Amino acid sequence: MSGKKKLEVISEDRTPQKWCVSLREDVFDSFISQGSPIVQKVFSDGSLFSPLLFGKFFDPSDAFPLWEFESDNLLSGLRSSGKSTVDWFETDTDYVLTSELPGVGMCNAQVSVENKKVVEISGQWKQHRESNSNDWRNGNWWELGYVRRLELPENADWRKIEANLDNNILLEIRVPKISDIAKGNDAVPKDSEIV
Repeated sequence: MSGKKKLEVISEDRTPQKWCVSLREDVFDSFISQGSPIVQKVFSDGSLFSPLLFGKFFDPSDAFPLWEFESDNLLSGLRSSGKSTVDWFETDTDYVLTSELPGVGMCNAQVSVENKKVVEISGQWKQHRESNSNDWRNGNWWELGYVRRLELPENADWRKIEANLDNNILLEIRVPKISDIAKGNDAVPKDSEIV
């Protein structure tokens, strides 16, 4: 059955040392050249999880200031070739990201907020076989899953982020803006007021 599914947005994932192994360009080139169809699908041009999404190599586990850029500018080459499955924009009230998830069991996508400043989309596409290891995100994570970490704008209300998955394919993340009125009236609780 298809339809829209609301994803839980996890606040303050405290997994120690996740994403501590950086994906370097030479490692990625070697990994992608192995030719696995699943790897090609997950990390292909135009995928949210591709290190080459923004026109040059950028490790998806490093936080990127997405909303400081216009999607038309960063994705123009991919859009002209019909390869882009990602879009982001800003309205008066929200920052919005939409992206197709590249299949292969991607409906296990997880959305979390780190340090109130980064939204993270991740998921595992291959089972972790080493029973004595820690979390799959602590090592060569690209061999088992995917991630994209995005810096939140200063006026983003990280407490009210919403994530939805439509037909297990289209991910939409909405990040409400803190209004000027809310800032002035202290309508947004301070960190010390959160229990």
